[in-house]
Amino acid sequence: MSGRRPWLGLLALAVAAVTAALGVWQVERRAWKHALVASVERKLAASPVPVDGIAAVGADDAYRRVRARGRYRIGADTYVQAVTAYGPGWWVVSPLDTGRRTLLVNRGFVPAERKGKAPPPPGSVTVTGLLRLSEPGGAFLRSNDPAADRWYSRDVPAIAAAKRLGRVAPFFVDQDAAGAPAGGPRGGLTVIAFPDNHLVYALTWFALSAMALFFAWTAWRSPRR
Repeated sequence: MSGRRPWLGLLALAVAAVTAALGVWQVERRAWKHALVASVERKLAASPVPVDGIAAVGADDAYRRVRARGRYRIGADTYVQAVTAYGPGWWVVSPLDTGRRTLLVNRGFVPAERKGKAPPPPGSVTVTGLLRLSEPGGAFLRSNDPAADRWYSRDVPAIAAAKRLGRVAPFFVDQDAAGAPAGGPRGGLTVIAFPDNHLVYALTWFALSAMALFFAWTAWRSPRR
């Protein structure tokens, strides 16, 4: 046993160092998450900006309030499977011709029985909503199938190619509730939630580190036999 205790103590010290580092990482992640939430809240409170002034987008552009004016392309809607607080159904994604390019607009949610029965309004319209980044590929364990017009995510390039829309903005817009026409898709259902469990995780890692340090101390303190 005399040869094992030093190695057990060193192993416990290594575990303590690793778990302490993970605790610090969670504290840093918590600070990053709080900064992200504050940034999104500022975007939501800001006035909408013209969408035609936005070319390339990055992660920091998500949830910006935007405004667009144009005409919908009738008969080119894409229905994307959705589950909301109102049950399962579809997002109705329609191409809006702004004169400079085409913008995909998620006009909102319709229940399953209304698939194909929610055409966009004719004529010139003004849309306000939140800028959203493209959702490539599909959903968990379900890939988009453009050939079958089966969609599980709002994949902007794939939808644009399947519908032959030409020059399309590299993002889509979630229309807000105020701009949704009566009887049309239900807008304003963007879910903005950022789980913040980092403090709990940090305390857990620090507790494990303290336990490992205590084990190292007892391993070296105990009399050798």
